[in-house]
Amino acid sequence: MALLHRATMRPTKLELLAQWLPGRPWYHGPAGTEAVRVAAYRFDDPAGAVGIETILVRAGDGPVHQVPLTYRDAPLDGADGWLVGTTEHSVLGRRWVYDACGDPVYAACLAAAVLAGTGQAEEYFEVDGVRERRVPSMTIDTVGARTADLPDMGAPRRVVDADRALIVTDTVELAVVRRPGDPGGPAGGVPADATLTGAWDGQPTPLPLAYATRR
Repeated sequence: MALLHRATMRPTKLELLAQWLPGRPWYHGPAGTEAVRVAAYRFDDPAGAVGIETILVRAGDGPVHQVPLTYRDAPLDGADGWLVGTTEHSVLGRRWVYDACGDPVYAACLAAAVLAGTGQAEEYFEVDGVRERRVPSMTIDTVGARTADLPDMGAPRRVVDADRALIVTDTVELAVVRRPGDPGGPAGGVPADATLTGAWDGQPTPLPLAYATRR
């Protein structure tokens, strides 16, 4: 479950992304253009310490881009190259926003979603002590073999930032599709054990979002 705050962020997530996206090698879109949110989904951090949100955005007439983000209350050691930026949250204070492909907490949650079908986190706002469910803006599902026995992943050994972002651990290889709908399968062309798909308003046919392959 993700408990959300009715709060302001300065700069906003989309303002951070508008500055950060044009510098990515997998970005196909105009620079200096406002990033527009298309849809989003979240995962739960079992420890409750890291916010995990994947946002689908579009800039101008460019394609939809999938941008997984993690939100932390302190810098992540060794992850300066994955930092999107910092923002001031009116309730939680300063937050460090990372491209989640470089965050080990995201890797573990993504593996669980793809291989075990754990799904997305239900989102709630708390209003006057009462929790109100937020209707999801998209659906995700798992295609392929599901398992309740997830391997011990450990920390990622290698992360490659590309059209199919590659996250390699001792036991699982994950591929994140940066532009859903582009042709091609998992990074390296190796058949995946399972695929995470997603559909949203304007895209009723599910598209691959991520792949997982046991090593």
